[in-house]
Amino acid sequence: MALRGPESSGPSSRGPLEEAGAAAEEREAPAEAAAAAAAPLDDEEDDGRGLLRWDGFSAWLHCVCVVGFDLELGQAVEVIYPQHSKLTDKEKTNICYLSFPDSNSGCLGDTQFCFRFRQSSGRSVSLHCFLDQFDKDLPVYLKDPAYFYGYVYFRQVRDKTLKRGYFQKIAPEYFEKSKPYLEAACNDVDRWPAPVPGKTLYLPIMGVVMKVRIPTCHDKPGTTQIVQADTHISVVLSTVHEVDLFRCFFPVFFHSQMLWELVLLGEPLVVMAPSPSESSETVLALVNCISPLKYFSDFRPYFTIHDSEFKEYTTRTQAPPSVILGVTNPFFAKTLQHWPHIIRIGDLKPAGEIPKQVKVKKLKNLKTLDSKPGVYTSYKPYLNRDEEIIKQLQKGVQQKRPSEAQSVILRRYFLELTQSFIIPLERYVASLMPLQKSISPWKSPPQLRQFLPEEFMKTLEKTGPQLTSRIKGDWIGLYRHFLKSPNFDGWFKTRRKEMTQKLEALHLEALCKEDLLLWTQKHTEVETVDLVLKLKSKLLQADREHLPVKPETMEKLRGHIDAIILALPEDLQSILLKTSMT
Repeated sequence: MALRGPESSGPSSRGPLEEAGAAAEEREAPAEAAAAAAAPLDDEEDDGRGLLRWDGFSAWLHCVCVVGFDLELGQAVEVIYPQHSKLTDKEKTNICYLSFPDSNSGCLGDTQFCFRFRQSSGRSVSLHCFLDQFDKDLPVYLKDPAYFYGYVYFRQVRDKTLKRGYFQKIAPEYFEKSKPYLEAACNDVDRWPAPVPGKTLYLPIMGVVMKVRIPTCHDKPGTTQIVQADTHISVVLSTVHEVDLFRCFFPVFFHSQMLWELVLLGEPLVVMAPSPSESSETVLALVNCISPLKYFSDFRPYFTIHDSEFKEYTTRTQAPPSVILGVTNPFFAKTLQHWPHIIRIGDLKPAGEIPKQVKVKKLKNLKTLDSKPGVYTSYKPYLNRDEEIIKQLQKGVQQKRPSEAQSVILRRYFLELTQSFIIPLERYVASLMPLQKSISPWKSPPQLRQFLPEEFMKTLEKTGPQLTSRIKGDWIGLYRHFLKSPNFDGWFKTRRKEMTQKLEALHLEALCKEDLLLWTQKHTEVETVDLVLKLKSKLLQADREHLPVKPETMEKLRGHIDAIILALPEDLQSILLKTSMT
């Protein structure tokens, strides 16, 4: 079981790196049998890239755990690798329970799934300086610094020598090949290149070479960069964060548009599935359906009754929180009956025939987890259902169109729907930006105008989603609901931060265009020293916050600072030159 940690990224901790870690782990175990152990490095040895032992590994994964089941003691973490990896007792407990399917799932053989849980507070992060340089190029939906992502390879085989009759463990080859193979795999990961967004990377692991490209925030939404297969490449991953969308939505694809609305609005959603594989894939598909908009609420691809947030998420003393839960335990059918929206799915089998069009069911009809598949809710969609996409997907099923092709159609449909919805918001928020001519080098950067909901609503009459979408309905009502949701709050905070940083960058450019040396000749030494300190502070801020400033602007500003300092008396020069520029 690979655990992506706080020093990384991806849906996990910091961005796509998380999901890249997931893809690597899914392939890692089967490949282990073919490899010999890599030569270990001393713990403090530099690997030639300026990194210490395990820094390269930590850029991708936090640790790999082997979890076993003891009939008397229950679940237990048997191995954590690298051995110095830190996990709190609470985190270990979550990992133990989340690494095993519920007993009713009947997952005999090999099963792969993922989970996500909140990191313990106060966790220290050692590689921020190493990874932060990549964060600015990550798509926003791949940044998730407060959570761990676990990727599980579960095996359950019959063993007559055990009382329970089964042998259960995580990590495929570990039971046969033992610890040296786990060490060898981790050594391979430690030698991987840095997870740079936008670069095509070759990742060798246990005799297998993966070719993968991590998305960037500059990628055009809805496009997947083509990664060509090479003769010596074993696995090609054209993306690291997309699931088989149509396969996941197939049991309920008549209601795809309504589910898109529920996810967009951050409504509480439960996915009841027969196994962790189906629950985790379906939850990830739901979160992905509003891409490139980030889902800012909590989501748990696989959630158990032992989860540390179980009481928080199942209490009836308050309204259900904004979260998507994937569950398999029949107990949840009763515990979560008060939740407003429940999706019940069966086995995610290859689409061979068109599912019957099932009406949305009333929540009171959901008695047990064995209830028929469908969507149980009293929610009334704001938008009219788009019959065209339903017909297109139905035709694909009849013609036995591959699931991958169906997913492309469905993903493009969701993308166009999301863009039609978000473009009017983007246009209005852009109008909140002060004019560039209002930026003065001698004043603080101007503030953004306030977001006024009613003012925004008035813009929809001429520049609303009707310009790009054929779908009719109560778009105004959908926007009003969205403006109260966690997704709007997260999206607007992100956009406001980006625009504020843009204003700071424009302010720096305005300063560079001024003759600062001439200015100092007309002002006192105290004012000049104050200017130098403020300029240095600006440079530090630009570096720390990755402001969108051109390198030549930064260099020009450093030149201004040096020229001003050299024009001052020697005693002041020595003091100011000692002030660190970093």
